[in-house]
Amino acid sequence: MAGPAFDPLTALSTLRRHGVRFVLIGGFAAAIRGAPLVTGDLDVCHARDRANLERLAAALRELGARLRGAPPEVPFVLDARTLAAGDHFTFETDAGPLDCLATPAGTEGFVDLDASATDEDLDGLVVRVASLRDLIRMKRAAG
Repeated sequence: MAGPAFDPLTALSTLRRHGVRFVLIGGFAAAIRGAPLVTGDLDVCHARDRANLERLAAALRELGARLRGAPPEVPFVLDARTLAAGDHFTFETDAGPLDCLATPAGTEGFVDLDASATDEDLDGLVVRVASLRDLIRMKRAAG
């Protein structure tokens, strides 16, 4: 059974509308930076302060986020407290797969990546995108 169609702009615009502080990372960010990649998911590095985690949880709920690979009967409370308790979450959303990482491999997290990220316009939606140097650093650290 196929998952929802990959709709990155819907996912990103939902995060932005909720005021989530994040940097786009992973394959989609690499493609924006010119890498010849095709990706079917989004990866974001989010700030871990309580207010941001509350905004992230609200955005994820709006996107119908559920843990990827977990049986539907497994209880999961999508709130700031849960997000604060973990570092990496992989979700299936109504806009496709979305991975939320607080501390991607080879980094110190959001503040580290945001320092060299740039604002990029994606069809009128401005998002912070990790620098090519940081994308390479994360890829090397992840193996």
